[in-house]
Amino acid sequence: MSDDLSWMLEDALQIPHALHAVLISADGLQMSRTAEIDRGDADKVAAAVSGLQSLSRAVSFFCGEHAANWRQTLIEFDGGWVFLNAAGGGSYLAVAASAEVDMQDITYRMQQLVSRLGKAMSTGLRGDTVTS
Repeated sequence: MSDDLSWMLEDALQIPHALHAVLISADGLQMSRTAEIDRGDADKVAAAVSGLQSLSRAVSFFCGEHAANWRQTLIEFDGGWVFLNAAGGGSYLAVAASAEVDMQDITYRMQQLVSRLGKAMSTGLRGDTVTS
């Protein structure tokens, strides 16, 4: 796996009004971020959204017995949105956007990105071939 997946996260920002993206590990640590957000803020986001996904999972029963798998949490503010998606391997993708964002476009782009991230995170680095 590449240590720097920020180049992939930048794809989420191709949607008009998308602001920032952060990839979060299963234990709530920032794995990667887009250039527009500094490390300290990305770390705060990672810790906060880790708790949010946990809370979201805790209320899955509220949607009935077939709603066991959490997929997305959406938070609305006066000036924008935070989209939080499962990204495979216990990781999460958080994307912030202003209120004008096309929600259908950004959620579709995030689903595509999550698929690509899952493949990148599950592919190990190739070692050098040893010759005798």
